Amino acid sequence: MKVALFGTSADPPTIAHRDIIHWLALQQFDRVAVWAADNPFKAHGASLEQRSQMLELLIDDITPANNGHVKVYRNLSSKRTLETLIVAQEIWKNSEFILTIGADLVAQMSQWYRVSELLSQVKLLIVPRTGNNIEPTDLQRLRELGAHIEIASLSTPIISSTAIRNTHSIQGVAPIVATYIQQHNLYSISDESRDRAKLK
Repeated sequence: MKVALFGTSADPPTIAHRDIIHWLALQQFDRVAVWAADNPFKAHGASLEQRSQMLELLIDDITPANNGHVKVYRNLSSKRTLETLIVAQEIWKNSEFILTIGADLVAQMSQWYRVSELLSQVKLLIVPRTGNNIEPTDLQRLRELGAHIEIASLSTPIISSTAIRNTHSIQGVAPIVATYIQQHNLYSISDESRDRAKLK
């Protein structure tokens, strides 16, 4: 069994997250396991529960007929990806795991908890991001740590959760997630931003 693992802080999940999940859903994976996690390198604007709910809404919206092979697994949530992998290995025994990360995490990954141990047990799938170059030196560092790397045939748009939080705008967020943000008064979204979203 081939299991794609895609964890994200999802704070909030953007159209870039949507594109990645949709692309993974179309690949030859038996399972696509998605989860929200607390990133130890970031501060978060919404609770883990809220971020998990937003991811679930996003998946229900983009893959309405995926036969359950794409879903949020809340029990995979951990600050340490290695701990997530241990849980995944208990759920899907004797499976091949493909860890999916965005290009923005490539430079940071060498600092992850017991990263060599992690990389020895997964294949690494990197999703390019428009405007975010993947540096060959960063790839080489990961290979030296044991990574088997594949670059996804996908490039996500220039939008980030950080920008949404900093600008208090829901531009770059799927409508179903934007509605959730407004209903729960997250990220101090301005009235002007709400009005623009209603016009779309």
